[in-house]
Amino acid sequence: MKKYKAILLLAIASFSLNSCSEDKMDDINKNVNNPTDVPSHFAITDAMTSTAFSNTGSDLSFYSGVYVELNAGGSGQMYNAETRNGEPINQTTYNNSWNNQYQTMYNLKLIIEKCTTGTEKGNYTTLGIAQVLYAYNLALLTDMYGDVPFTEAFQPGVIFQPKLDHQEDLYKIVFATLEDAIVNLGKTSNYPVLGNQDLIYQGDKTKWIKAANGLLARYTLRLSFRNPDYAKVLIYVSKSFTSKNDEFKLKNNDIPNPYYQLDNARGYLFASKSLSDKLNARANDPRAEGYFTKIRKTSGAPLTYEFFVNGESPQSQNYSFSALINRNNPIFMLSYHELLFIKAEAEARNSDAVTSTASLTAAVNAAFNKDEVINFSTTNAANYVAGLNITNNADLLKEIAVQKYLSFYENECVEAYNDYRRLLAIYGSAAAHPIQLANPLNAAKFPLRLTYGNSDVSANKNVTEAFGDGTYVYTEKVWWAGGTR
Repeated sequence: MKKYKAILLLAIASFSLNSCSEDKMDDINKNVNNPTDVPSHFAITDAMTSTAFSNTGSDLSFYSGVYVELNAGGSGQMYNAETRNGEPINQTTYNNSWNNQYQTMYNLKLIIEKCTTGTEKGNYTTLGIAQVLYAYNLALLTDMYGDVPFTEAFQPGVIFQPKLDHQEDLYKIVFATLEDAIVNLGKTSNYPVLGNQDLIYQGDKTKWIKAANGLLARYTLRLSFRNPDYAKVLIYVSKSFTSKNDEFKLKNNDIPNPYYQLDNARGYLFASKSLSDKLNARANDPRAEGYFTKIRKTSGAPLTYEFFVNGESPQSQNYSFSALINRNNPIFMLSYHELLFIKAEAEARNSDAVTSTASLTAAVNAAFNKDEVINFSTTNAANYVAGLNITNNADLLKEIAVQKYLSFYENECVEAYNDYRRLLAIYGSAAAHPIQLANPLNAAKFPLRLTYGNSDVSANKNVTEAFGDGTYVYTEKVWWAGGTR
C-alpha cells in the first residue's frame, strides 16, 4: 500500500576539495537532510500527518473495513482478505502499518522528551499535543495487535528484542498520558503558538483538551467489558466536542485521502451487500442509495447497483463502489457523531430504565451531517429514529450499535472494527450481536485481531513466539474483548 510522506525538495551544490581539516570533514559528512535534532514545531506536524494518513486512514482502515463488511474486498489484496486467503494471517500483511506506528510513536517520544527535560523544556502546548497523539497511537497499536513491545521498545542499540507488554498495562499508560496532556495544555507556555504547523487545530489548546476528553470517553467505553464505568464516560463526554467543528480529524489538501488514492490506483474496495442490506432494512434511510454509485456492467446496459456478496462473489472490479470518495475527505481520529453515539450508549447502559431516543436522535442527526462530500442533512433524524420502533432499553442499545456502525462508512473502519469486537464480548456470541455480518467464512475465520508485522516477527524472538503460524488471529481475542493477550 502507498505510504504518505512529506517530501523535501533538496538543493544539491557541487564543490571541490584540495585539503581539509578533520573538523571540516566532519561537517561535510553530516547529512543535513536527516538531522538528529528537529525543532518540535516541525516534528509535531510530521507526527500529525503520519498519525492520520499512514496509521489511521490507510491499511488498518482498508482491512478492518473488509472484516466488518463496511466495504467488500473485490480485488487484489482486499479480495484475499475478503476470502481469508492468506492476508489475515500473514506476517507481511500489516508490516507497513506496524513500522509506521512505531516510527510515529518514537518521533513523538522524542518531542515529549525535548519539551519535558530537553532543549524546549516548558513548551507545554506542544508537549500536551504530543502526548495526545502518543496516547492515541499507543491505543491504536494495542487495539489492533493486543500485547505489543512498548516499555522496552524505542531503545535502538540498547535493547534489541523488547518484551511484549500486556494490553491491560498499556491502557493504563494511555489514560495516564491523556490526563497529563490535559494538565500540560492548561499551562501557560512562553513558546510561540504553533499556528499552521498544527494541521488539526491550528494551535487551539481548548480544542486539543476537548479531543483528549473525547478519547478518554472512547477508551473508557472500550474497557466496558472488563471494567464498566458509564458515569465516567459521560463526564468525559461533557468536556469534549460540542459540534463537528471540534472534531479530531485531519484534512490536508496536498495529500489525497487514502481511500481516494486506493480507488484511483488499485480499485480494490467495492459496495458491500451486507452493508446495503442493513440500510435497506431501515425504512427511508437516505444512505441506502446515497452511499453507493451505480455502474453500467456492459455497454448500453442501464445503470444499476451491483453489490459484492460478502465472502462469496468472484474477484472482479465490476461492482458498485462508494459514492463518498473524494480526495479532500478528512481522516477522522474521533468524530462528533462517534462521540454522540458514545454518549447515547453510556446513558442507556448506565440505567436499564433509559428508553428515550433523544441522544440517539442527536447522534443520527450528526451522522447525517458528517463532513464528507455527500451529506444527508435534509433527512429529519427525529422522524427516522421514530420509525425504528424502539420500545425498550435492549432495543435502544442494539439500535445505537447499528446506527453507530452505519455512521462509520467509509473511512472510520478502525473504530467500527474495535466496536464490533467489544460488543462481541458484551453480547457473548456473533448470533446475539446487534450487527449481523454476512461472510460465511466468519464461522471459523473472523479475524479477532491483526498479525504482528514481519519486521519484528523475523527479528524479535518474543514476537516470533507470540505469532506462531499466524492462525491465532482467529482464536485469540484481545484483552479488552475477553482474551488473555
